[in-house]
Amino acid sequence: MDATETNRSPFPALFNFRDVGGNAGHDGRTVRRGRLYRSDSLHRIDEADREAFTALGIRTVIDLRRPTEVERDGRVPAYAGLTYRHIHPEHRDWAEVRYDPAQSLARYLADRYADLAQTGTAGLAEAVGLIADSSNAPVVVHCVAGKDRTGIVCALTLAVLGVADADIAADYALSTEASARFSAWAAAITPAAEQLPPPFLASPAEAMTLFLAELREGYGSVEGYLRHAGVTDAQLAALRDHLLD
Repeated sequence: MDATETNRSPFPALFNFRDVGGNAGHDGRTVRRGRLYRSDSLHRIDEADREAFTALGIRTVIDLRRPTEVERDGRVPAYAGLTYRHIHPEHRDWAEVRYDPAQSLARYLADRYADLAQTGTAGLAEAVGLIADSSNAPVVVHCVAGKDRTGIVCALTLAVLGVADADIAADYALSTEASARFSAWAAAITPAAEQLPPPFLASPAEAMTLFLAELREGYGSVEGYLRHAGVTDAQLAALRDHLLD
């Protein structure tokens, strides 16, 4: 499967929109397509995108951005039948933890994700719980770039489904190409804007494998972390029931 072509965004102003399904999970079962999508910020969807968005049948949007980011940019259009849920997994502003170019980028990102998992437990649990409820599907989860907060929610979900870490990391790493497309678009729109630093543009697979391995070291398993965060066994079972073929 050519993941790049299969997951190409159908929306001209979105650069990181894709279906999370397709990988093998528990007992050789496949993660269902058309049930869970991930994206960069949906505020850029306009009337020209309505038909394509509606065709996906999306029922629920989970917006993981900070309240200030929602206020600054706006939100997905309020289409009929679409439920919008704003969830902010609390975490430290990355600007407060400067990236040293001499440092491993994967290590820097994995540390930021570990911080998010520690301080944003309630929000992450709420997001995973919403995804677990089949009545909410199809669901699209997004943040600003669709790679960090969104990447963590999707990684936790895929791990519960039994997807191998290498496959989770490969899906996460697709965001690097998406970020390059976004950066080129943003430069064309606002040529005077400063170039974003590497942590905002790159998604090295190693960052996700480090995060998942270290989360298991701390909590025994991804399920152990999610139970700690407040996700119930019934919700974990529901995830597998409706997201695996």
